[in-house]
Amino acid sequence: MLGLFGTLGLAQRSLSTQQQGVEVAGHNLANVSNSDYTRQRIIVQTGQTVPSTIGPQGTGSVVVGIAQLRSALVDRQIQDETSVGGFLDAQQQALQYAQANLGQEIDTTGSGSTSTSGQSGLAQGLSDLFNAFQSLSTDPTSLAERQVVLMKSLSLTQQFNQTSQRLDTLRTSLSDSVESDASSINTILSEIAKLNDQIINTETGNIGSANDLRDSRQSKLNELAELVKIDTVEQDNGAVNISIGGVLMVSDKTVLDQIETYDAGGGQILVRSQSTGLAITPTSGQLAGTIDARDGALASLQADLDLLATQLISEVNAIHATGYNLNGTNGTAFLTGTDAGDITVNATLLNDPSLIQASGASNAVGDNTTALALAQLANTSFASLGNQTFSERYNQTVAQLGQELSSTNSQITNQETVMKALQQQRDSVSGVSLDEEMTDLMKYQRAYEASARLISVLDSMLETVVNLKR
Repeated sequence: MLGLFGTLGLAQRSLSTQQQGVEVAGHNLANVSNSDYTRQRIIVQTGQTVPSTIGPQGTGSVVVGIAQLRSALVDRQIQDETSVGGFLDAQQQALQYAQANLGQEIDTTGSGSTSTSGQSGLAQGLSDLFNAFQSLSTDPTSLAERQVVLMKSLSLTQQFNQTSQRLDTLRTSLSDSVESDASSINTILSEIAKLNDQIINTETGNIGSANDLRDSRQSKLNELAELVKIDTVEQDNGAVNISIGGVLMVSDKTVLDQIETYDAGGGQILVRSQSTGLAITPTSGQLAGTIDARDGALASLQADLDLLATQLISEVNAIHATGYNLNGTNGTAFLTGTDAGDITVNATLLNDPSLIQASGASNAVGDNTTALALAQLANTSFASLGNQTFSERYNQTVAQLGQELSSTNSQITNQETVMKALQQQRDSVSGVSLDEEMTDLMKYQRAYEASARLISVLDSMLETVVNLKR
């Protein structure tokens, strides 16, 4: 039998158990608004039994550890989907900037809108140019009409130049973002390695887990996953090994490798292993989204604009070369440059509008053949532009960008739904419930009061036993 003193020890252990329960419940309540926190529960086991005349007799309960209520499967899914979300967010931002640089309304609703804002778009500039040529064809000797042609032409070429410059700046900004993300990734890898070290040191030789340190590490893993797709493997000692693109970056408490940026040519900033120099191709995360948008949609957009400008230079100059100016001579190109970045109006024409070659014959200054042919370029399809006119090709370019943005917006909406469902699953397992914690507090409080009452009863019984000798 336990006896009075054995039962007193039982009561004391019960008090300790309930007190630790209150402490853990209080810790949960203190972190109710901490999204990275995983709720904890005390692990209670029956105390060691002792032999008695009526068989083995229990000695109460003991707390053997504090466990986290965590689902490794849900945590892994959230980590993977966080990478997908980071990829889509980076793409959306890059596409919105690109669309804005075209003078288009930014579409964040998924409608794929491609309407131009005011009169500033290239589509309007193309229309103005060909309309100006049409007006000139009605009065080919008018210096005023020629001045209008030059003004509209210069405005269009400046729009090409400005759009090209903006897109170049955006490309540079995206490359800077790649370098910034790479630096952030390396910093987080070092932080996770330090947390691994702390977890190993805390858990080695001790019962239970370093729960709060594990929460901090999981938060860092999610932060890292948002930047780049990672593969993680938890070790028996509690550490987590991390690989990126098949390259082991962190093993236990050691950072084995990091990523670095390099120029693959033409300002194409990519990433590779710092120790081996082997290229790493991220498949998800913000880093991958930025690279994909820069080398995909943005590169295609710039190529289409350059093609449009190059074709415009070629076709306008080809027709202009067949005409004659008001002096009955020719030989002056209308446009100069090679692409959207440097297309401009020939300075000679800007200085002397009479040199515009609008006539189809040297001895007929009032002839409008060449001016009319230039105006008809507006409705001419070209094989190099996919059998489309200039305006049709530009509108297709803008529409394609809008569709890509619309598709990305739709994917983000779906991704938010997935993440919300996963977060709800996590909260149902790991989240702190005020109602549940308050219920546990009341349970521990009542059990503590009952244990204290048991001690009071035992004290009275011991006093009775002592008084028997008097």
